Amino acid sequence: MSGQGFLSRLKFGATGMRRLFNVWPVFRGMGVRVKEIDPAFRHATVELRTKLFNRNYVGTHFGGSLFAMADPWFMILMMHRLGDEYVVWDKAGAVRFLKPARGTVTARFELPEESVAEARERTAGGEKHEPVFKAAIVDEQGVVVAEVEKTLHIRRKKK
Repeated sequence: MSGQGFLSRLKFGATGMRRLFNVWPVFRGMGVRVKEIDPAFRHATVELRTKLFNRNYVGTHFGGSLFAMADPWFMILMMHRLGDEYVVWDKAGAVRFLKPARGTVTARFELPEESVAEARERTAGGEKHEPVFKAAIVDEQGVVVAEVEKTLHIRRKKK
């Protein structure tokens, strides 16, 4: 049995995964919408719309929703790029709020080929690799309202 979760063992393409996340109660309830997942899992674009129940005390986006919209993407992209021979987990995450987030905000998560190649190289002998990825969350005017940093844990599965 794999150490990864149930959903990770289901084989979804990018379109199926986008549809799944768009009906997932957690994202749906927060107002998160997955706009696009690249068919080769090189990038994903996610937006968060203002709703009655995702505002904080002062009427801007709740910080937890901003972090949650960004939470799984680097891990998911890396899992799909590396394949079943690897274990990929989120190890750490941080969000830095720069400006009050209002209206619809968007984040694009990009996983360059160099990062995938580096993960393969550094884990070839069974070692762990813990790369750090960053993404910006921008408002409708393109102003960065938050920065998210995610650390992954990657290891080649033992045979």
